Amino acid sequence: MTVAAFQKELSKGKLRPAYLLAGDEPLLRDDALASIQQAVLDGTADDFNLDRLEGRASTIDQVRDSVRALPVMAPHRLVILTEPEAARGAAGKQMGVALGELVKELAEQTETVLVVTASKVDKRVAWVKAFKDPSMVIPCEAPKGAKAVVSFVNAEASAQDVELANGVAEMLVERIGPQLLMLRQEIAKVSLLAGLGEPVTRKHVAASTSHIAEDSIWDLMDAIGDGRSALALMLLARMAGKGAPAPVVLASLASHFRKLSRLRSGGAVPGPPFVVKKLQNQARRFNSSRLVRCLEAIHDTDTALKGAGTLPADLALERLVVGLAG
Repeated sequence: MTVAAFQKELSKGKLRPAYLLAGDEPLLRDDALASIQQAVLDGTADDFNLDRLEGRASTIDQVRDSVRALPVMAPHRLVILTEPEAARGAAGKQMGVALGELVKELAEQTETVLVVTASKVDKRVAWVKAFKDPSMVIPCEAPKGAKAVVSFVNAEASAQDVELANGVAEMLVERIGPQLLMLRQEIAKVSLLAGLGEPVTRKHVAASTSHIAEDSIWDLMDAIGDGRSALALMLLARMAGKGAPAPVVLASLASHFRKLSRLRSGGAVPGPPFVVKKLQNQARRFNSSRLVRCLEAIHDTDTALKGAGTLPADLALERLVVGLAG
């Protein structure tokens, strides 16, 4: 079921016994979880009827006891289990078996709602397959491709009651990249710049978006293209010192490499002639296969920054830059 259909269901008061929020986009998982918590607990911070468990730290008995407990002075209780497959080896397999059994058990009652969140799941395993009607899997994957991200921007603007002029959604995606949380925040910020009830224009986006100084990203790309890893790291540290967050740097790198890729494949990029010429000069330093590898590495780092990796954001970005320059 799509997220939109799930939200419509909740708005009509329908609750499922168990939900699996599966996907690598934390913003979508958090939004879905917040909606379920609001529906189940009626917006209250109910310590008696809300349990949060982590797969890595919880035992099977703890999960069973929590799921089987009855609500206290309320119609429902909510159990949230995070990353059940984090438990490794035999314990992880036993957790999966128990979870599948619990999901089937929950289908026979209406008091407890179980929400399982997981950044990655294997759809072939039994416990994932157990989330069938009346339970539900809610896909929380990051949008794939620019068109999907633009659709997210338009939907988010509508949810915030913000009117976007023609081309604004595309410009936001070009400036920010596929960073959903940053796009949400940017829509809210740029709407304030436009003024209450006024449409957001490309001029507002140009004035508002958090953008790295052009000279910095051009210099960094020159160093990467020339294979000068040490210089690239120094420039990256300088950008961080000026306050550029890792996701913003990554979004700028992604945007820049997408432009180089379009040029190498014979396409065109918008912009003043002198900017296009600079891009063409940089594109000559990369062959097509190297550009593909660079874009794949950027995508992997983006996934890591969203919570799927173990390295801090700054170290993940440093490793990326070394790899791009290699």
